[in-house]
Amino acid sequence: MSDTHTVLYDPHGLIEAELPLDRAPYEALVTAVLAWKNPHLQPRDYEQIALQLTGHARALAADVRRHAAALPKNDGRGALAEVILREADGRLSAPLQGTARCAQNRARLVRALYTRLDRLEAVLGHPATAPGTQNRPNTAGQAR
Repeated sequence: MSDTHTVLYDPHGLIEAELPLDRAPYEALVTAVLAWKNPHLQPRDYEQIALQLTGHARALAADVRRHAAALPKNDGRGALAEVILREADGRLSAPLQGTARCAQNRARLVRALYTRLDRLEAVLGHPATAPGTQNRPNTAGQAR
């Protein structure tokens, strides 16, 4: 095993744009978390679930941001995406708590970001990723 490593410089997130999100497991997790009535999990379990949803929400927000940037400046859909992204940034900056409520709030955020992403993909002419589809369309090389 080598002790060397390569530092990646990607200030515009182009590498991330090339990587498809694995949507199906997160949609299943969101559905399960939002279906909770009176779960009896340990705080660390809630934290782990919220952490998973947080990481995915950040990746989704980056996708929404890239898609919104591809819209004309005077397009209201881009402005709406920016409102949703500001709300997402605020919610993602809140510290994680070991509660069902925290995990459910992160699940709602993931669902809202997927809704916005699907709408932006439809506007930009990308085939919308159907629920349960594992790979997302490649957005690299799009106008930014």
